[in-house]
Amino acid sequence: MAVPAVAVRNLRKAFGSVQALDGIDIDVAEGEFFGLLGPNGAGKTTLISILAGLSLADQGSASVMGHDVVADYRRARRSLGVVPQELVFDPFFSVRETLRFQAGYFGLRGKRTDDWIDEILAALDLTSKASANMRSLSGGMKRRVLVGQALVHKPPVLVLDEPTAGVDVGLRQTLWAFIRKLNHDGHTIILTTHYLEEAEELCGRIAMLKQGRVVALESTQALLHGYQGVTVRITAAAAPSSFSAKLQRREGDVLFFNLSSYAELEQLLAAYRIDGIRFTDLAVQEADLEDVFLRIMGHAA
Repeated sequence: MAVPAVAVRNLRKAFGSVQALDGIDIDVAEGEFFGLLGPNGAGKTTLISILAGLSLADQGSASVMGHDVVADYRRARRSLGVVPQELVFDPFFSVRETLRFQAGYFGLRGKRTDDWIDEILAALDLTSKASANMRSLSGGMKRRVLVGQALVHKPPVLVLDEPTAGVDVGLRQTLWAFIRKLNHDGHTIILTTHYLEEAEELCGRIAMLKQGRVVALESTQALLHGYQGVTVRITAAAAPSSFSAKLQRREGDVLFFNLSSYAELEQLLAAYRIDGIRFTDLAVQEADLEDVFLRIMGHAA
């Protein structure tokens, strides 16, 4: 049986009275593009911190490429690269010096390392900025350097913790093209993001966390198939006095409904017509990962 790229068993972690992780069990296969989703405070960053050795679990175990993150921490850390949410950088180094310094943590130096750094700079479109001081870079450029730092020791597992937060569309497309290539070349990718359209497009399998627990763990297609239905957006000239139980949310005069089939749409419209409500706009779309996420989080509550 193949050893998982990442294995988490009954992982628990509390901060005072807050149970950040409450018995997490997850396996990520080698070569997967895996999504780790959840609202703020779900435990995603705590889980990543434990995998990276930045925090110790209260109970349970975690391993990277078969190496326990505590008992065999050196090999576990060498097997993992993490791109954090925060833009963390040393303001006194250039881009190239930053990557060389990071490589030095893993005992890497010399021409082969410099050649690999050149490859990373080229792949992330940073070659022209190699000698620039980190302070002079834009936020998007700094985020590219963080990706380079995570890759400089050639880890087989790469964790991306909201890598496209606050970046422009151009950088997002460049970054995903590069990450797709890494995954195609055999790297295991674990992604956390609040842009659910990214997770739907990129991830083959997804775990959803809420309040430190796994509330869903399926292939992306299985999640979408399991929550088949349609989302209906209705703009009303005046809000109804009472709402259907299928109302998902309301934004002013715009009402959003989750229906299991198109047949339910006729019943919904007929019910509101009886109340004399006039609709000014109506749009129908099939459920996407955002709809699935909202439903699962609602059920988990």
